[in-house]
Formats: sequence, C-alpha cells, structure tokens
Amino acid sequence: MNKIPIWIDTDCGVDDALALLIAMAEEKLEIVGLSAVAGNVELRQTFKNTRNIAYLAQKSSEIKVFKGAYKPLLRPLETASNVHGNDGLGGVVIDESDASIETMDAVDALYKASCIYKHELEVVAIGPLTNIAATILKYPDFKDNVKHILFMGGAVVGGNTTPCAEFNAYTDPEAMEIVLNSSVSLIMFGLDCTMKTYFTDQELLKIRGVNQVCDFVVDCSQGIISFYHREIGKSVVILHDSCPIIYLSHPEYFSGVLAGVHCETKGDITRGKTVTDINSDTKFEDKNCIVMLDAKRELICNYVYGSLAKYNV
Repeated sequence: MNKIPIWIDTDCGVDDALALLIAMAEEKLEIVGLSAVAGNVELRQTFKNTRNIAYLAQKSSEIKVFKGAYKPLLRPLETASNVHGNDGLGGVVIDESDASIETMDAVDALYKASCIYKHELEVVAIGPLTNIAATILKYPDFKDNVKHILFMGGAVVGGNTTPCAEFNAYTDPEAMEIVLNSSVSLIMFGLDCTMKTYFTDQELLKIRGVNQVCDFVVDCSQGIISFYHREIGKSVVILHDSCPIIYLSHPEYFSGVLAGVHCETKGDITRGKTVTDINSDTKFEDKNCIVMLDAKRELICNYVYGSLAKYNV
C-alpha cells in the first residue's frame, strides 16, 4: 500500500495531541516530519509536547520534530493557556522524549520535505499558520511542491476567540492571509465543520483503561471538558485538530464547498475574521479554498475509538 506522505505543523495543546496520536496510528499515513509553532502555549512547550507525544506513541525514533516560530509574523503571541493549561496538556505529565534535538529550523525542514515528496506531500496545519506562511515567503517554489495544505482554522460564521474570529486565524491573521493567497490547493476545516465533531464526557470515558494512550487522552481532556461546560453549556471534547487528519484517510466523512476565502488583517474588532463568499451574492474573483462545512460525527467518533485502541502501550 502506498502511504500518503504528510507533514504536521502543530501548536501542541490537548486537541493537537489527540490529532497527532490519531495520525500516528493510521497505517495509510506516513508522517515525514512534525513542526512546532507557538499558539496554544509558548513554543518551548509546544515543541516539548510534540516530542513527548511522539515518544508516548513509540514513534520518536522514526519521526523528527522541528522547532518553528516563537511568535506570529507581526504580532505578539496571545496564548490559550486558559483552555489548555500552562503546559498545553491540561497538567497531565507524560514521559520525556529521549530523541535527539533537531537543530534545523522548521521552515527549512518543511521545504526540504516538500522537495523530496514533490507534488505528493500533504501539509496539515493545526495551529496558527506562521510556519507555513514563513516557508511560502522564504521559498517561492514551495507552493508548487505540495499537494494540499489542509488547515484547521477560521469560520464562515462566528468565532471562538472573538465573536467573529477562530483562535488560529486570530493569533496570526497575516500568516493566514499569506496562505490563502498562495495559490496552493487549500482545504479549510473551520468551526462550521469542527464544532460538529465531538465526544461527550461520557462517550470519552468508554476508552478509559483500554491502554496508556487512551488514559492519557481521557485525563488531559478533563480541563477542556470543564471549559466547554462553562462556555457553551456542554461537557464535550471537540475534535477540532483531528478533522484534517481524519479527512486524509476518510474524506467521505466530511463535506464542503469551493469558495473564495480571505482573512481580515487590518481590523480591530474584526481581526482574524475569515471572510468567505459562500453566503454572499457578491463573489470573490478567485475560488481559492475548499471549505468544509459538515462532518459525520458518529463515524468520526468510531474511527477515533479504533485508532486509539491500536496502541499497545
């Protein structure tokens, strides 16, 4: 079986950790590299978390992790530690990776991978798009090398950081707009889609005791469950960052439309708003992005159960 080569760029918090574990369990995917970016928490912590998740999955000897941007392109970093905890993993301690520290910058490593897997590499970005935008700016031919950039971020309607902006788009809107203008084939998994993918707290408890990985997922999700209970009145874990990972092996679980999408960079109240022409009579000139709008929750939950159950640690 020919595996799909993917690169995952992550600001490893709780939902990123779950997405990484799903990706590492999927036999259809070949993870050719991981890069850390600042977002949910500071870079030093997202880099550490990404390395430690690979170690937990017993993949640290075969998957390299590279350190990327410590702040957005033009703005100071505003983290989501109030959601993910100061360590990004809800305070759950896992073993430290014993892998050697990679010294190559994430931008250079990502570009190198794109040259090796030319026209086949799927770039999956589940944090702010800082590293991806920086690669596009530094290496003009990068955009011609990758097959798709799949990113979790944005929303057609609403937001989770402000009334109109999703966290990743709000954190680095300039990076988001650079990616949207890159001419790369883009697939967007915004809140319109990801909010429909979740475990209830009781559903999540079904995997308690299956293995060490499952117990980690249950434990580190408790703070997120409490956060959503306070914010939206539901005790759930939303699978935001898992969506683009799952799409690569099961695109039939999702549906969307081709649209024009841009990100607001100049506004104050509207900072990070992803403006689409889906619901407008006035259309953007270019349709630059497939925007996912719906997801089959039951199938996705069953898939996640099966993925996590594969681990024998």
